[in-house]
Amino acid sequence: MLRDAPATRRNREPILAVLRAHFPQEGRVLEVGCGTGQHAAFFARQFPALTWLPADVDPGAVASAGAWASSEGVTNVEEGVALDASSENWPVGPFDAAFSANVIHISPPAVTPGLLVGMSGALRPGGVFVLYGPFKVAGQFTSESNARFEQWLLSLDPSFGVKDMESVIELAGEAGLAHLDTVAMPANNFCLVFRRGDRSAT
Repeated sequence: MLRDAPATRRNREPILAVLRAHFPQEGRVLEVGCGTGQHAAFFARQFPALTWLPADVDPGAVASAGAWASSEGVTNVEEGVALDASSENWPVGPFDAAFSANVIHISPPAVTPGLLVGMSGALRPGGVFVLYGPFKVAGQFTSESNARFEQWLLSLDPSFGVKDMESVIELAGEAGLAHLDTVAMPANNFCLVFRRGDRSAT
């Protein structure tokens, strides 16, 4: 039941630095695309006053998240939920913060706008969303390795692929998520940081 992704152990510390800079110290966090669940268990330990809710389209990933939380002895990880980010059936919020890693490049096209619209609906006004993964910048790959990575993604599914950062930021803005920061990360990845606005003011 415990799934393992070595990349999670490599990227968790750099991501943690971004979360420390932008996440609240207490509240409730939604993680969409929890994967193995290693991020949830690790970050929950670093933020003991934040309660994490792991979510994933794959029930096996949700089960792994629970197993990691149990294995690591963290008690502030809720029982995970199944979630197709492109659907309207999102967990009951509101959430104070949200996180998603390595999801939009390896999922159907509808997931990207669905994720952003869903996050806007799930977060409290002022809530922060951190989105981690590879992106093209101004339509260009930031490394040859990312170009090769996209070829592998396309071999899995022609609808997969590394997204344009500017397009994602634009879609987020249309969904009510203001772009706060772009942080370059190791291994040619980025963290995009967004904040949900107060819809009553628009």
